[in-house]
Amino acid sequence: MLKFGRTVVKKRIIILIIGLILLIPSAIGFLKTGVNYDVLLYLPDSMETVQGQDILLDEFNKGGFAMVMFKGMDDKDMDKCCQKIENIDHVDSVIAYDTLLGPQVPDIILPNEIKDVYEDGDTQLAAVFFDTPTSDVGSIEAIQAIRKECGKQCYVSGMSAFVTDLKEVSEHEEPIYVAIAVVLATLLMALLMDSAFVSVVFVLGIGMAIIFNMGSNLFLGEISYITKAIAAVLQLAVTMDYSIFLWHSYEEHRFDMGMDREEAMANAIAKTLVSVTGSSITTIAGFLALCFMTFTLGLNLGIVMAKGVLIGVITSVTILPALILGLEKPIFRTKHKPLMINFEKLSKGIVRRPAILIILFIVLLPPALYGYTHTETYYKLDEGVPQDLPFAISNEMLRDDFGIATQHMILLDSNIPQKEVREMMSDLENVDGVKAVLGMQSALGPSVPEEILPSALEGTLVSDNHQLLLVTTEYEVASDEIYNQLVQINKIIKSHDKDSLLIGESACTKDLIDVTDRDFKIVTAVSVGAIFLIILFVLQSLSLPLILVGCIELAIFINLGIPFYTGTVMSFIDSICISTIQLGATVDYSILFTNRYKRERNAGLDARNAVSVAHMKTMPSVCVSAIGFFAATFGVSVYSDIDIISSMVFFMARGAAVSMLVVMFILPAMIVLLDKIIIKTSRGFEQVEGAYHYGRLVREGDTDDQ
Repeated sequence: MLKFGRTVVKKRIIILIIGLILLIPSAIGFLKTGVNYDVLLYLPDSMETVQGQDILLDEFNKGGFAMVMFKGMDDKDMDKCCQKIENIDHVDSVIAYDTLLGPQVPDIILPNEIKDVYEDGDTQLAAVFFDTPTSDVGSIEAIQAIRKECGKQCYVSGMSAFVTDLKEVSEHEEPIYVAIAVVLATLLMALLMDSAFVSVVFVLGIGMAIIFNMGSNLFLGEISYITKAIAAVLQLAVTMDYSIFLWHSYEEHRFDMGMDREEAMANAIAKTLVSVTGSSITTIAGFLALCFMTFTLGLNLGIVMAKGVLIGVITSVTILPALILGLEKPIFRTKHKPLMINFEKLSKGIVRRPAILIILFIVLLPPALYGYTHTETYYKLDEGVPQDLPFAISNEMLRDDFGIATQHMILLDSNIPQKEVREMMSDLENVDGVKAVLGMQSALGPSVPEEILPSALEGTLVSDNHQLLLVTTEYEVASDEIYNQLVQINKIIKSHDKDSLLIGESACTKDLIDVTDRDFKIVTAVSVGAIFLIILFVLQSLSLPLILVGCIELAIFINLGIPFYTGTVMSFIDSICISTIQLGATVDYSILFTNRYKRERNAGLDARNAVSVAHMKTMPSVCVSAIGFFAATFGVSVYSDIDIISSMVFFMARGAAVSMLVVMFILPAMIVLLDKIIIKTSRGFEQVEGAYHYGRLVREGDTDDQ
């Protein structure tokens, strides 16, 4: 490792130039990477809802879907708007009351139920289908064009409208997320570190790593808007430690050991590489656990973040040393006393009365676990966005004027007899919450011949293999009522056509609920198991992995249990991802402390003194790391108007703080009381003789490094 460090120092100018050159393709890759704003697209392909959407697109040329309301327009103006909409790129078809049968057929023959669905006072309704998927750029551009062409009297609701507005908000906020994280992290690091300018150097190095990571996402084709929004912030938060460790190690070798700047940096690189490789493995394992989700948003986020941590390690031992050596003068000119408390009294106090802290652990665990398992979760994707957005206003109008909260689509075999289809539609209309069922048969009374239907309508609702039904419902997406309604509808349509498919936002959300419930259990088990094995291998102990993982799990239970007691409803993304991310990102705090405890124990200190010294020497680093993590994420949570983003980073920020407190107070107490068990169940504890000095040993070459 030392040879590698010396090579990096010797070639630092070349390394820095290569790094700067690589920013160009990385920036291009970042700009060319697509962004998906519809998380329902991450449902597994095996789902019937996903298969149905593929059929809808392949056979009917229909992907996205919107309900468009025309308020205060007369029939003539609405007809003009519908014609304009039909001519917009990527609009496949428009179904409205006046267009169901075409101008050659009097609308008096339409059943009154159809008129009730499409008209309410001075507001008329049209269903618009796009020939591209819900979140495709074609559907988004079509939504924008509809709003532009039809003006303020036109209101567009549905998933494509939601995605359009979400994209606009996200693209506006994302640069601000990064700016907030960078500014807050830089300011706090400037206060907590011993140089104001060194925090700027850290951010420069990490910033390059973030650009490398985001640019390399091009091979994925596209990333989720959630991944794009939080990846840079999260990478900054979890990889800041590596920069801090390199800097502390460099100062130690240069000033405490008296090495020249190049040799000091070479040794710092070697030591950092060994240390951060071990700690980064747990973080990477936490992110990779997300890849085991069948809901592939986890795979998307997991790959991006695991890759980001790896790139962060590489840049911290290559590019950052070049930056530090090149900017050493301003770094040392801004040296100051770090804003950090002295942990000596606290460290001695904790080991003096460990039983009190163990009692605290026992007291906290049941309510934390209860809250963790009983916190409510929401799955309605548009619930966590500003309600003054155009799509939200349109959705509210659709509910108020027409009593429609959402729509389902049903694909049936095109060869089912017309009479049987009518019977099935009648059964569907009797399901609680169903407002209307619209299909080719519903456009006509039973006495009107099918030949009267215009070919355009027949092409819209019937393909060679399937026919399409539209079901409007008064129940909200992701509600218990809609869940039960979908079960009943599925039962009815399967009784008439076992190969029928129920699709739409509500059906996809039902699948999302079922899938993520399973994913939560799998991801939790994988992350805990993987990190347990990593700690087992690193520390070579049977007991320490249980203690360390147990402490961080308590922190997770507290963090994710608080919403139950505050009445907060969590996003389904939070419930899956946060526990894994918090475990992977903050278990390093406990590993850092435990490694120092092991070192002091091997040097001859008894359990209490070993824990006290380990606590006193590692807590400053733990605090700096946790506060840096908190700073990089908390500001984003305050600013963001998108709840899925703001709540996710808020839970990360609070999780880092809670993990820090658990490691600071409860972990030392547990190790003191379980010291004998730890030594008997661990390898590598070999005590040596020494002399005590101020509660610790004096050894040749002893330093305060962590």
